[in-house]
Amino acid sequence: MTTLLFTHPACLDHDPGDGHPERADRLRAVLAALDDQRFAALDRRQAPRATVAQIARAHDRAYVESLLERAPVGGRVQLDADTVMSPGSVEAALRAAGALCAAVDAVVAGDEVRAFCAVRPPGHHAEPSRPMGFCLFNNVAIGAEQARAVHGLARVAIVDFDVHHGNGTQAIFAREPMVHFFSSHQMPLYPGTGAASETGVGNILNMPLAMMTGGDEFRRVWGQVALPRLREFDPDLILISAGFDGHRDDPLAQLQLIDDDYGWLTRELVAIARQCCAGRMVSTLEGGYDLAALGVCATAHVAALMDP
Repeated sequence: MTTLLFTHPACLDHDPGDGHPERADRLRAVLAALDDQRFAALDRRQAPRATVAQIARAHDRAYVESLLERAPVGGRVQLDADTVMSPGSVEAALRAAGALCAAVDAVVAGDEVRAFCAVRPPGHHAEPSRPMGFCLFNNVAIGAEQARAVHGLARVAIVDFDVHHGNGTQAIFAREPMVHFFSSHQMPLYPGTGAASETGVGNILNMPLAMMTGGDEFRRVWGQVALPRLREFDPDLILISAGFDGHRDDPLAQLQLIDDDYGWLTRELVAIARQCCAGRMVSTLEGGYDLAALGVCATAHVAALMDP
């Protein structure tokens, strides 16, 4: 079994400004944690740039072209209250989306191959025609469309355990019955979406978690509610929006998860991938804003991805 790690130095050059939570040190913390000898077997690859055509499968083409044209040559462009572009942001975003496309290509082509994309900016808040919540392009959605358009995969599952609801991913696929979206997230919390009543065309499962929810309830809703539905869907590929900001030390939310909760869920997903889709799984970094917690959670997640 092979586990790939896609990243690129350009992802460090996206600079939202001093004091912004989505800072380059997040990715540095993840990469430093994965530099341990335990991860020597990772097949490390540089993320290519995504093309406009790849990104436009998940986003309105006019939005993609407009965002690329707004790239500053100096200073910063404020896209919304939380989302900022610096001179390095477009290259970072193209590499982040390209990582997902390349990872999907590699996983579909291989036998028992999984991948983790250590990239930024994150993506799951980006909607079809607007950036949002630190996100420019929806990386996991672009990866899903790569799987469908290029490889002809019929059923794609997206699992999102970031503490914030993946409103962008839901908006992109809410009317697409062959892409199923499974999300646990704190509620109420930004962005305000993700109620259990939001079900799309029967392809959306939202599992809101109350403030201070810990690992027992997290494992219960995934183990008793989401994972049986995921098995029933029988996907050809599982994609993961891996946000670690539900950790009890994270400053942007109030869940009480620990690294082993993420390891547990990843191991469960690996088992389902083996049953349903020849082990094919691609994960991408979303949130996580306490650097120490982010490092230990990412290692728990990737170690589970590497589990033979």
